[in-house]
Amino acid sequence: MSAPEDFDAKSGFATRAIRTGHLRTPEGEHSEPIFATSSFVFDSAAEAAARFSGDLQGNIYSRFTNPTVRAFEQRLASLEGGEACVATASGMSAILATCMGLLKTGDRILSSCSLFGSTTMLFNKYLARFGIQTSYVPLSELDAWEAAMDARTRILFCETPSNPLTEMVDLRRLAEIAHRHGCLLVVDNCFCTPALQRPLDLGADIVIHSATKFLDGQGRCVGGAVVGDKKLVGEEVFGVLRTAGPTMSPFNAWVFLKGLETLELRMLAHSRGAAQLADWLSTQAAVERVYYPGRADHPQHRLVGDQQRTGGGILAFDVRGGQVGAWRVVDATRMISITANLGDAKTTITHPATTTHGRLSPEERVTAGIADGLLRVAVGLEDVSDIQADLARGLSGL
Repeated sequence: MSAPEDFDAKSGFATRAIRTGHLRTPEGEHSEPIFATSSFVFDSAAEAAARFSGDLQGNIYSRFTNPTVRAFEQRLASLEGGEACVATASGMSAILATCMGLLKTGDRILSSCSLFGSTTMLFNKYLARFGIQTSYVPLSELDAWEAAMDARTRILFCETPSNPLTEMVDLRRLAEIAHRHGCLLVVDNCFCTPALQRPLDLGADIVIHSATKFLDGQGRCVGGAVVGDKKLVGEEVFGVLRTAGPTMSPFNAWVFLKGLETLELRMLAHSRGAAQLADWLSTQAAVERVYYPGRADHPQHRLVGDQQRTGGGILAFDVRGGQVGAWRVVDATRMISITANLGDAKTTITHPATTTHGRLSPEERVTAGIADGLLRVAVGLEDVSDIQADLARGLSGL
């Protein structure tokens, strides 16, 4: 193979999103190859031993070393401004691998209330079985984060913007709180991606991704990633992957590599469409409230332009009539896809209270602000006028 192309942090975002990580083989391919192999061949027994011991760098077994996966990891690390990236089988396995690599029995996670439902279930049900406790505070209330710290707290975990209410937190100030107490700040950057927000630049220690969403961009594959420094991510989280194997497949990594090439263009287009749709929804009589960071009425709107480049491609809104009204809007759509996924070129709609957050108790949903009349829309790349017309079918009947 040839030497890697030299595109460092001084190169533009779009250049690195297209060029970073490709080690061209002797075949001279222009597009990144897929290394569809479970294992790799050694020249000798001594070389095999040196690879396994770590004395010699190189491929061993695709559970934890694969050139296609490595290219995706290097590219995403470059875009996020991190030293290391570990690609995983899903966004949830990225969170699990991070917790397994960095926490032990008796440690505590301090998390925001505003989380994806499966993350809450992971913390409350599964990690709790192993003696890792989680406490929750309102995402944007920095005083509450400070007051909830104790000697056992090891990780501060948040999504910003949050799923599905698009709540935000001042990452610089939250990082200061975490580091003052000797804790790590872990940020789920799924909604923004590095095209709109780079948490590591703002003081975060680790960034989590569901690559399934905007990094792919077309809803084709499931995957995740953890980005951070060489010690925490490159050794501790990687060690979990090497042993436990929540591994990204080479084919999926190749799909995500190609998705990264157009990431910036897509994120800006998603954001433009979401801003237009949010403004239109705010004028509809059946809509009680719109949640979108790009609007001046969003409680944390000041953070857009500071830590976040645009408002992003996700919005939520409350409709009249609770669950009955919300389901009527969903069922009246003809173009918008009724699915819980997001970050697709196709616009999607979901009712969080009965899908993404349906496994939470009613009390947990109230704490998270998930009302029965809440709908989440991930704005795709269709004409916004067509998205509006599709939603208007249901809204006009409420």
